[in-house]
Amino acid sequence: MGAIEWFLQLCGGKTSEGIFVGAFLSMSSTAVVLKFLMERNSISALHGQVTIGTLILQDCAVGLLFALLPVLGGTSGIFQGVLSMTKSLVMLISFLAILTILSRTCVPWFLKLMISLSSQTNELYQLASVAFCLLVAWCSDKLGLSLELGSFAAGVMISTTDLAQHTLEQVEPIRNFFAALFLASIGMLIHVHFLWNHVDILVAAVLLVIVIKTMVVATVVKGFGYSNKTSLLVGMSLAQIGEFAFVLLSRASNLHLVEGKLYLLLLGTTALSLVTTPLLFKLIPAVVHLGVLLRWFPPDSPIEIGYKGDGLRADSAKRISLMVQGSHDS
Repeated sequence: MGAIEWFLQLCGGKTSEGIFVGAFLSMSSTAVVLKFLMERNSISALHGQVTIGTLILQDCAVGLLFALLPVLGGTSGIFQGVLSMTKSLVMLISFLAILTILSRTCVPWFLKLMISLSSQTNELYQLASVAFCLLVAWCSDKLGLSLELGSFAAGVMISTTDLAQHTLEQVEPIRNFFAALFLASIGMLIHVHFLWNHVDILVAAVLLVIVIKTMVVATVVKGFGYSNKTSLLVGMSLAQIGEFAFVLLSRASNLHLVEGKLYLLLLGTTALSLVTTPLLFKLIPAVVHLGVLLRWFPPDSPIEIGYKGDGLRADSAKRISLMVQGSHDS
């Protein structure tokens, strides 16, 4: 993030823009990566566990980024900015503490009540789940936080209960509808004419994001003592920009933190990086094979790759992934 800030300053950008773009590019897609890891049975593998842990930490950091955005987009002095950020953080911590208490007391009782009332039909339970998420999002917005943070917190609250899997199964059709609506709204924001006129810059930006994120993540993972293969697999898995970046970018645009060409370029870079994610995952076996031939990696291990392994460990990892996916989609 510091390197990106320095680069934008060198190009004439503001320090606040550099900090935001650095945080913006550091986000990865939980939904997309988790889907491909599940399809390849790699969740129980070592690189899959490291990847999921990193994604969860990134999702949890979204609240901190939302609290930081008003400070970066404000025109007040340093003291006022620090005071505003401190106030936002205190409000965020208090909000999360209240939600934690509710998730252990009222939320399980409410969900069980809805199940008992909807024994004949599932529509009531579906509507109650969506209404609960909307209510938490509305409360978050009224407290000065954001609708997106409230929606994410509502999903996390449901995922901590014993009815997380049941709720995820019930809201599956509605989830697909909201996902389609979200992607359609993002598509309407993209300025196709602008991106076509700057396609060279867009492609170069996407390539830089993929290469630099892969190198940085792989280096960090390697620094924690993991093997070269695991480090590279985690780096390639997290090389895209996540869907939460769209929400952060929209919020930053409303605060006039990023405007004009930078906003459109970041929007197009994020969308194109998500599109290239399936290609990166298809390249992983070839990269691993090349690494083995060049003796960078040891021979393929079925347990590390994730196609074979302990069944209990795989089932446990699958349940964890479903909880993460449910909280993220809610």
